[in-house]
Amino acid sequence: MTQQLSAKEPNAEQIAEQQLYKQMGVTDEEYGKICGFLGRKPNYVEIGVFSVMWSEHCSYKNSKVVLKKFPVTGPRVLMGPGEGAGIVDIGDNQAVVFKIESHNHPSAVEPYQGAATGVGGIIRDIFSMGARPVALLNSLRFGKLGGSRVNYLFENVVGGIAGYGNCIGIPTVGGEIMFDESYEGNPLVNAMCVGLIDHDKIQKGVAQGVGNPVFYVGPATGRDGIHGATFASEEISEESEAKRTAVQVGDPFMEKLVLEACLELIDSGIVVGIQDMGAAGLTCSSAEMASKAGNGMELYLDEVPQREEGMTPYEMMLSESQERMLFVVKPEHEGQAKAIFERWGLHCAKVGKVTDDGRLRLVHRGEVVGDMPVTALVDEVPMYHKPSREPEYYRAGASVDTAAYPETTDVLGALKQVLASPTVASKEWVYNQYDYMVRTSTAVRPGSDAAVVTVPGTRKALAMTTDCNGRFVYLDPEVGGRIAVSEAARNIVCSGAEPLAITDNLNFGSPEKPEIFWQLEKAVDGMAEACRELNAPVIGGNVSLYNENAKGAIYPTPVVGMVGLLTDIDHITTQSFKREGDVILLLGDTKAELGGSEFQSVVLGRVEGRPPQLDLAVEKRLLDGVLEAIRGGLVSSAHDLSEGGLAVALAECCMSGQLGASVSLDTELRADQALFSESQSRILLSASPDKAEELTELLRTHGVPVRRIGAVQGSELAVQVNGEEILRSPVDELTRIWKDAIPCLMNV
Repeated sequence: MTQQLSAKEPNAEQIAEQQLYKQMGVTDEEYGKICGFLGRKPNYVEIGVFSVMWSEHCSYKNSKVVLKKFPVTGPRVLMGPGEGAGIVDIGDNQAVVFKIESHNHPSAVEPYQGAATGVGGIIRDIFSMGARPVALLNSLRFGKLGGSRVNYLFENVVGGIAGYGNCIGIPTVGGEIMFDESYEGNPLVNAMCVGLIDHDKIQKGVAQGVGNPVFYVGPATGRDGIHGATFASEEISEESEAKRTAVQVGDPFMEKLVLEACLELIDSGIVVGIQDMGAAGLTCSSAEMASKAGNGMELYLDEVPQREEGMTPYEMMLSESQERMLFVVKPEHEGQAKAIFERWGLHCAKVGKVTDDGRLRLVHRGEVVGDMPVTALVDEVPMYHKPSREPEYYRAGASVDTAAYPETTDVLGALKQVLASPTVASKEWVYNQYDYMVRTSTAVRPGSDAAVVTVPGTRKALAMTTDCNGRFVYLDPEVGGRIAVSEAARNIVCSGAEPLAITDNLNFGSPEKPEIFWQLEKAVDGMAEACRELNAPVIGGNVSLYNENAKGAIYPTPVVGMVGLLTDIDHITTQSFKREGDVILLLGDTKAELGGSEFQSVVLGRVEGRPPQLDLAVEKRLLDGVLEAIRGGLVSSAHDLSEGGLAVALAECCMSGQLGASVSLDTELRADQALFSESQSRILLSASPDKAEELTELLRTHGVPVRRIGAVQGSELAVQVNGEEILRSPVDELTRIWKDAIPCLMNV
């Protein structure tokens, strides 16, 4: 075998002698296995291809052993993990397609493009399945807001998300943001996309039919994004800034053309297989499509559109230039496929063919420059079960009694402090930059428990949310994992929808550290248990490891993206109080649980102890009861209790409805515990007085604890605890504090 090498590309002997493969993230043991698969030493192209295919980002070699714990099937699941995105039936021959993925490391060094291309990549995952994208969401984490570097990252990540989503015309309808020093220098940027599809339009990324041509569509390949997959599979360091070339550059206008052209191609019925060129670009798409079909593929790299002169096979195979797709059709449909793309002003190039020998063969200038077994690249990746060890901080946390903290008597001051925390404060500064109404199907805008998007031509709608409290997962990964799934389900139900399934984004530190791998294992245990109990299977997702900074790992942050189905748009429910005189009901039990709470972090300046406990049977009864009540027309508003506890939930319901409330609590807890505890399985409801009794009885038949705690009235939030008024404030004043917090810290 010969290879056309540039002056900078070493030969196979030099790669071996100088151990250059280590610079690509390949270990000595892995290099030996590669040599075994090839029966010789790999050349520069081949070691590059193996390095990205065997990276954590593409292969999940450190996490697949854990991912097997997830439930991935269910009566509604049409497609689970393994394809571009998961698919769930919503009736009437329709289905919802959704997935979440990370772009953390690129966003740390080039925040605008890192975030923008994260959005573009997840959109391609959705329309490559044959679905039309209808909504975008995100889950973001940053360091402490107010510092110049964090403000720069925050502003540009939000700008990148807005710039891409707004230009392509897909509404960004929801998400969540948390700020904590744990994420300093290593922000998390997780992008989620939701699409709609008819059952008969579902596509797969398979290269079937020996001899069928393989086509490339989209912009020409450049040198941006080379080794993006391996960059995402290593820790952020001082050297990371020099890897800006590993960050792709997005073009939403081009993606819009590719989207519409690909959907027209799929509608034509001639597609055999289609997949986007995401992580590892042409390498991953070609190898995976061949593997899924049990075939091989031969690529003619001279035919690959190139926007830069003198590109080498290595650069073409590893480039992650954006907005590119790979698809297979039968020979007799070549002309029809080309005509479709020509109508959209896009170049469609035949770059290869499907073969029957199980090899990924690369040809450049008449020479074979790469010849690798597809199974070695995709199916026989070395899998690791890393050592796991319970961290010392976790053992120490068991002895912390958060109920023994000195009492905070200035409850109003504490509420204002928590409302001004960027994690709790209004995110209007963020979502006002997003076009969340484009396509006119957004029924519930950002700011409520979950976003809601209607299904055109029906009375159905989809509720969607992203959720995770990294502090909870840090203090107890298994419980925190259960809470992440449960809170997502609570948000979906509070919007009037039945939870369908989840997609997850597991953001953790380095798996090489036993304490971090223990966090990953335990968090997945908790998530898997919650998914089973709440009938919400995992239909796909993403793993992002090696999220570390100079001080250590980020908080373990297994983000849950969940979608639910509203069978009738009349069931759409929001968190805002609706009418004076409505009764306010608190569902669930409140305990003295301040571990991991916003109150503990913001007011007391601590993160310690254990998070709130969670009984999944109790959670299921709560969700079933509230959903039945909403569908029965008994509920005016619904809001789950999460960050900030009851005090913040009451304030949010008042602020969003521009109404006051008078609340009286009888409790054995101290006032600060009763109001700021973040005990789980709690929801705040309001209902008209004539329905309150029926609502209470229905909930009690489900075994849900219900307390009538007050009424919607006036323009102030007033709270009594055991007969003593401990909080009174005009809603306008609370709103000002809540809305001004982020703009003030951003100096805007």
